[in-house]
Amino acid sequence: MAGNKAKKVTPLMKQYNAIKAKYPDALLLFRVGDFYETFGKDAVKTASILNIMLTKRGNGSESETALAGFPHHSLNTYLPKLVKAGERVAICDQLEDPKQTKTIVKRGVTELVTPGVALNDEVLQSNTNNFLAAIHFGKKEVGVSFLDVSTGEFLVSQGTADYIDKLLQNFNPSEILLSKNDKKQFEDQFTGDFHTFFIENWVFKQEYATELLHKHFKVNSLKGFGVDHLREGCLSSGVILHYLNETQHRQLEHITTLRRIAEDAYIWMDRFTIKNLELYHQTSANAVTLLDVIDHTISPMGGRTLKRWLALPLKNKAEIEKRHQVVDYFLSRPEILHKLQSQIKHIGDIERLISKVATGKINPREIVQLKNSLEAIVPIKAMAVQSENEALKVIGDTLHDCELLRTKIKSVICEDAPVQLAKGNCIAEGFHSELDELRSLSQSGKDYLDNIVERETKATGITSLKIASNNVFGYYIEVRNTHKDKVPDTWIRKQTLVNAERYITEELKEYEAKILGAEEKIQVLEQNLFSELIVWIYDYIQPVQLNAQLIGQLDCLASFAMLAKQHQYVRPFIDDSLAIEIKNGRHPVIEKQLPPGESYIANDISLNNEEQQFIMITGPNMSGKSAILRQTALIVLLAQMGSFVPADEARIGIIDKIFTRVGASDNISMGESTFMVEMNETASILNNISNRSLVLLDEIGRGTSTYDGISIAWAISEYLHEHPARPKTLFATHYHELNRMSETFPRIKNYNVSVKELKDTVLFLRKLVKGGSEHSFGIHVAELAGMPQQVIRRANKMLVELEASRGSEKIADRIEKQQDELQLSFFNLDDPLLEEIKEEIVNTEIDTLTPVEALMKLNEIKRMLTAKKTAKA
Repeated sequence: MAGNKAKKVTPLMKQYNAIKAKYPDALLLFRVGDFYETFGKDAVKTASILNIMLTKRGNGSESETALAGFPHHSLNTYLPKLVKAGERVAICDQLEDPKQTKTIVKRGVTELVTPGVALNDEVLQSNTNNFLAAIHFGKKEVGVSFLDVSTGEFLVSQGTADYIDKLLQNFNPSEILLSKNDKKQFEDQFTGDFHTFFIENWVFKQEYATELLHKHFKVNSLKGFGVDHLREGCLSSGVILHYLNETQHRQLEHITTLRRIAEDAYIWMDRFTIKNLELYHQTSANAVTLLDVIDHTISPMGGRTLKRWLALPLKNKAEIEKRHQVVDYFLSRPEILHKLQSQIKHIGDIERLISKVATGKINPREIVQLKNSLEAIVPIKAMAVQSENEALKVIGDTLHDCELLRTKIKSVICEDAPVQLAKGNCIAEGFHSELDELRSLSQSGKDYLDNIVERETKATGITSLKIASNNVFGYYIEVRNTHKDKVPDTWIRKQTLVNAERYITEELKEYEAKILGAEEKIQVLEQNLFSELIVWIYDYIQPVQLNAQLIGQLDCLASFAMLAKQHQYVRPFIDDSLAIEIKNGRHPVIEKQLPPGESYIANDISLNNEEQQFIMITGPNMSGKSAILRQTALIVLLAQMGSFVPADEARIGIIDKIFTRVGASDNISMGESTFMVEMNETASILNNISNRSLVLLDEIGRGTSTYDGISIAWAISEYLHEHPARPKTLFATHYHELNRMSETFPRIKNYNVSVKELKDTVLFLRKLVKGGSEHSFGIHVAELAGMPQQVIRRANKMLVELEASRGSEKIADRIEKQQDELQLSFFNLDDPLLEEIKEEIVNTEIDTLTPVEALMKLNEIKRMLTAKKTAKA
């Protein structure tokens, strides 16, 4: 029976276990004295992540447990590491002064920090939003919400799984909330390395979500936000509010609105396109993204805004042109651009600072920073209002000068206020008379006591007299025994020491009543005055948030101007046509990475729905086909997000969707081949195109055999050409046989990336010229890559043999010839099987058959005939 006896648990561990039981999914940082401690499994995990010592508590006793901890003042060093490792961290603090209690100190969780809910500057990245997302799977559509609790941005949308997947790629949330019921559905439908947290199913209820939203926004309906029709989306928004409450985040006055992500307002790009174009996610460790190249922003708000603009390029011509006009204005007035950027440099992260006001996390020095940042906005407002540019004037008129707020902060907070309120001297001198008196008393105390010592020494002749204090009887006069006969009768003896006596006087008691607690009173008073100021600032949360958004926009537009100035970008002409005309276009990222002195080979692209809808680009590998495809998409994106573009001229008819299938993106770990992934992505394109779509296809069909590859590439090209929408298409391929398509399909035009053949090598000219290419130069590429000469010689020999064996006959000819021969012999044979196939073909509705379906049917017939031939043999 003794073996079954429960372990002895100390009162401290009993308290720890009770708190830990409420937060089983989080690492519990348990404050013990000057340390945050973790126990058991939490300790093992914490020690591993932080690389700190793992020890034991109660070593050798029944209650032995693993222990790992760090000093409480190191929280800002260690907390980010835990959160960035994907951990949820519950911070458990001492809720009372240990000196004031004789029993165990009262403790409780004061904050639960998760990857998606963080206000700590060390956890957050200054120019990147930290979004918490929630997803709800409805019967027909999926709802999603994104909240950055550090800025107050709260966004909602709903749509197909593909659309939500795209948004997840764009917003890249640090944490996603899901119902426990939806775990499998999420894993099946979405890709990406996201931190997920599963919530009890009962939270995902419409009535509960609506109640939370109405209560938070103090409204009776969400119609005012224009989101009431997004049933699934609003449910996900309610889940986020529930989660904030559960994580001890209840001061949310900075979350003032819920905004819809308007799907129809922005260019559609699926996740493959976002990844393929390398807009802001690196595909490899050293990859340079478009964002890396174009980001010249100098404020945190500008950095975050630029990412949003890149993720959501505009489709509204008037809105795009407003941005272009401002960039144009900045380029024509460099002195104004310089003045603007000089002021923006003095603006801190006012969006996150005002959020800290709402959440009660702001310190005195940050309040001063907020005031100084708002002062830097005043000249920006004046400059914008006085400008000749209409779009700038509107921004200037909308900027809030926050004069009352700035004046108030200046009068309340000391200019050189400390970070910690407890350090004192936070409230400005002259603001509060009682505080000034207490400070004067506290500061003059030493002088007062020195005067008493000097006066009493003269009066009594006691030269060794000194005044000190202790916690037992306050201030006292200490006299050595050699002088105690000189002590006046009015002094009251309080303590006898070995060599001295201690006395108190009426004067000292009176002084003590004044001075004792002055420091404490100062601290309480400063705390109260600071808290009152914070509450007063609440009224300015929305104006400051609006200022943050506008400064972010100005910073972005100034960044575009700097980009255009440094790299000779031009203003694109935007219209409602269905054409793209780019003269001497360049790839913005590749151009930036060229060695000094080397210039980028620019290329023209002309696409329209009438004459040149489809450009078939052939040319050897490494010749630059993919670069031409990508640069076309990037120029369109830059133009429609409001930037100038790397070209001599550009006319862009508004594009609504960009689709790319570039390079092999193997998904073998998920059990899919390169070819399967390629076909899935291509199917997604073919099912979503419109007359304003731009389609970029690179080497479609190369994941399978040559015959299959050419057949599929041909069928896809034919489908895109014949589609009523006539999407503008660039198709790069090494299947030279596809050049034959231009003979049959009038809007398909052949181009090739030119090369110059020298005696033993090939020079890549990287220039796009009319006409198809006949050679692949694959062996030359292998040689350039450093392939052993033995392999190169053998490859050349095989190539000669293969070309000789097939004669001058092209694969496309052979396919057609085989099909002709098959047809001639087919109907002359008196065979029941062939009669059956004949019937099936006769009854097939050719007009409604898609090219891909036709190829599949042909393949099926071929298999049946092959099987018949094999059986005869």
